[in-house]
Amino acid sequence: MRTRTTWTPWLYLAPALVVLGGLLVYPIYQLGLISFFQYTQAQVSGGEPTTFKGFGNYAELFSDSQFWQVLLSTALFAGACVVSTLAVGCALAVLLTRVRALPRLVLMLAALGAWATPAVTGSTVWLLLFDPDFGPVNRILGLGDHSWTYGRLSAFFLVLLEVVWCSFPFVMVTVYAGIRAVPSEVLEAAALDGASQWRIWRSILTPMLRPILTVVTIQSVIWDFKVFTQIYVMTNGGGIAGQNLVLNVYAYQQAFASSKYSLGSAIGVVMLLMLLAVTLVYLRLLRRQGEEL
Repeated sequence: MRTRTTWTPWLYLAPALVVLGGLLVYPIYQLGLISFFQYTQAQVSGGEPTTFKGFGNYAELFSDSQFWQVLLSTALFAGACVVSTLAVGCALAVLLTRVRALPRLVLMLAALGAWATPAVTGSTVWLLLFDPDFGPVNRILGLGDHSWTYGRLSAFFLVLLEVVWCSFPFVMVTVYAGIRAVPSEVLEAAALDGASQWRIWRSILTPMLRPILTVVTIQSVIWDFKVFTQIYVMTNGGGIAGQNLVLNVYAYQQAFASSKYSLGSAIGVVMLLMLLAVTLVYLRLLRRQGEEL
């Protein structure tokens, strides 16, 4: 009876595990496998045999100065997106607890509309808003025909705004649900003691919401580190002379524009390992602090 009870949860999970195995495990296996071979257009067309290179693709990747430049740009850009998304999402989550039902409903619907908008559509709309000739933003700010996508930093900033716009609803809704689960007596007692809203958030809500904040932080890191569509659409494939490249777009260029499929696969494996390492380190730190996830 005990053995049957132990295996029962896994039997319920078996269908989902089979689907995940087909959609995740097998593609990851193929990604890693290709990264160890010489696999270009010549091998795809059958003109040359596939040869084993071992870690040769990784050695070529790590010796490429552009890879390290793109990696640094990706880390800084993703970090800025994560911090901005969490700040906006948490601030609006607190705002939802302070407004009446109708404004709360309107804000929820607007946020969910932004969340449900496809990345290509959202990126195109933001490009139209900031268009140097017809965009309303330049007219309102009095910037004339200023091109937001010409400069490296301004292009990254424009993409950051779009990423935050389509990402903050997840943080807002999740944190709002967590705040609603906090006993109202705790917040009322803090207010009676004279605590400000910032102090309540920092000393009461943040510790109680730490597991939720951990989830949304990890999700944001994963999403923002592998941004592709927004960069590709809004900077026309990575900006002038590749000044706005991130790892996902760089991998796409290597794999499909240059037909170096094995090198693109190696970049994908490096990204996977980096994200896995970030997640494990974050979870380990929380375990040391005694948090339950």
